[in-house]
Amino acid sequence: LPSPRRSSCFLKIMRLGVALALAVRAVSGFVGPAQRGRETALRAMADVLRDVKVDVPWLAEGEGSPKNRVNIPEEIARVLRQSPAQRVPESAERVEAVRARARQATADALSAEFATASSSEAWWRERPRARALTKEDPLRVAVVGGGLAGLVTAAACAAQGMRVAVFEQARSYAPYGGPIQIQSNALRAIRRINPAIFDDLVAAGTVTADRVSGLKIGYRKGNKLSGIYEAGDWLVRFDTVGPALEAGLPPTVVVDRPVIQQIFVRHLPPGTVHIRSRLVGYEETADGVAAAFEDGSEAHADVLVGADGVWSTVRRQLHDLGDGAVGTAASGAAGGALDEAEARAAARETVRVAQKASRRYSGFTCYAGLCEHRASNIEDVSYQILLGSSKYFVSTDAGGDRQQWFALIREPPGGVDDAPKLDRLRREFAHHGAGDEDGNLWDSFALELVNATAEADVKRRDLYDGPPLLRNPATWLSPWNSHRVAICGDAAHPMMPNLGQGGCQSTEDGYRLALDLAKASRSDRLRPHLDAYSRRRVLRTSIVQGLAQLGSDLLVDFDLMISIPLLGPAFLTATQLTMPWILRFLYVPDF
Repeated sequence: LPSPRRSSCFLKIMRLGVALALAVRAVSGFVGPAQRGRETALRAMADVLRDVKVDVPWLAEGEGSPKNRVNIPEEIARVLRQSPAQRVPESAERVEAVRARARQATADALSAEFATASSSEAWWRERPRARALTKEDPLRVAVVGGGLAGLVTAAACAAQGMRVAVFEQARSYAPYGGPIQIQSNALRAIRRINPAIFDDLVAAGTVTADRVSGLKIGYRKGNKLSGIYEAGDWLVRFDTVGPALEAGLPPTVVVDRPVIQQIFVRHLPPGTVHIRSRLVGYEETADGVAAAFEDGSEAHADVLVGADGVWSTVRRQLHDLGDGAVGTAASGAAGGALDEAEARAAARETVRVAQKASRRYSGFTCYAGLCEHRASNIEDVSYQILLGSSKYFVSTDAGGDRQQWFALIREPPGGVDDAPKLDRLRREFAHHGAGDEDGNLWDSFALELVNATAEADVKRRDLYDGPPLLRNPATWLSPWNSHRVAICGDAAHPMMPNLGQGGCQSTEDGYRLALDLAKASRSDRLRPHLDAYSRRRVLRTSIVQGLAQLGSDLLVDFDLMISIPLLGPAFLTATQLTMPWILRFLYVPDF
C-alpha cells in the first residue's frame, strides 16, 4: 500500500484537479438544452463509430488472454489478506439466519405501532419561541422522510441532545427496496453518530470488501490491435479494502434495508417516527417553522429537514419549483414503495414531474431484482458489472447466499412492460442461440441471476438524478437551506447508482448537518450553521454525483472504447489506475 503521507498529498492534488471539472459538470444545470444537445451529439458520434465495419477477419481471430479470466490477481490478493474483517462463510445456518433476520425486520416494521402527525400529545404541538439553547431546552428538529437519510439525520441530531421527530408519508412503515452497501465512509459517519448503531449494523451485515470488484465485458469484443476479450473477461479489477485501510476506515458491509431501518428506529427515542404524515407545505416565522400535513395537522420546530427523496416537497417550496414538481416515483435503482400498478402509472407521471422539478432523466431504465441464489463466483467476487452496448448488468453479494442485481438499459423515459419483465431480460442478455438484438452472446452470469429470480421480485424504474445546485446563482451561497429549512439525501443530490454512494452521501449529510446545528447557541440564529452545512456538503456531493453520472455515460460505450486500436489499451490502463484514487476520494475520514 502507498504510504499515508504520499496518499494524502496525491489526494489533495486530485481533489483540486477534479473538483472544478466534476463540480461544474454536476452543478451547471445539466438538464438544459445545451447539455441535452451535447449528449445527443456524443451518442451520435458513438453510433457512427459502431457502424464503421472493417472487414478484416484475421484481426478478430484468436483468444483473449488467460490473465483476464483470473478473478483475483496476486497484487489484489495481497491487499485483501490485510483486511481486518473477513466474510463469515455462508453455511446453511448463517444463510438461514441472514434471511430470517430480513424477514423478521420486515414483519416488525409492518406490525409496529407508530404514531401519526395527528397525535395529540407531543413536543412539536407547541409553537417554539426564540431562546437560548440549553441541555434542558435543546434545539427542536422535525425531519420529513423516514428513509435512510431521514433516520440517519434523526439519529445524529438525537446524539447531539436535540429533540427530534420524523414524519413519514407511507401508510405503514414498511421497508422498501433491496439490501444496501454501507461503504467505509458511511460506516465512519455512523460510528461517530452512535457506536451502538455501528456495532449492530456490522454484526447484522455481510463483509463484501474481502473480495474483488470490477468491470467485465459482457460478450466477445476487440481485435488484435486493441486486444481480444472473451465474454466475461475482466477489464478492470479493484479492491475497496485498500483505500479504506489507508484512511483508517472500516471495510464495507451489505445489510438488508429493513434491518437497517429497524436498527435505527430501535436506537431512537420512543415515539420519534410518525407515519401517514404527508407534508403539503411549511411556513417559516421569526420563532420557528410550522409543517402542514395532508390531514390538516401541523408540527412545530426550530428546524425542518427535508429528507423526502428525489421528488421532495420540502425542496419544491425551498426552491420555488411549483406544484407540478412533486411526484411519487422512487429515485434509486432499488425501487420504492410502489406496487406494479402504481409503478406503471408513476412511470408516465414522472416524465412530466421531472421537467418541473429540474431533474434529469439519466437515459436509463433499470430492472432490479433480489434472488436467493448462491452465485457461481461468490468466493472471489463481491461486485461486478457486465458491460455492453447501450446496457449493462450489475450484480452484488447481498449476504445469505443472495444476489442483488440491476439491469440498466438505455431508452426513452416512461416505458412500461406489457409482457413479463424476465422475458425481456432473457432477450437482452441472451447467451445462446442468436444472442441479443445485436447478435452478441452474453456471459452466462447475467442470466444465471435473472433465471433465479421470480417475476414478482423484479421491479422497473426510470432513473433520474439532478444537480445539487440549481441554475439560479442566487441560491449558490445557501444551496440547500433557508433560515430554518434544509434538505439532504436524494432531495438535495440524487445520483446514479454506479458508485453505490447515494445512501452513503445521505449518511454523510445527516452527520454533518447535526454537527453544524449543534454549534448553535440560540434558536433564532440558525442560518449561519445551515449555510455552513450546505456549502460544505454541496462541493463533495457534486463531485461524487459527477463521477457517478460520468461513469454511467461511459459504461455503455466501454465496449466501443476498448476496440479502438492503441486508444483502447490506453483507456483501460487509465481506468484501472484511476479507480483506486476515486475510492481514496470517497473514503476519507472527514466530510
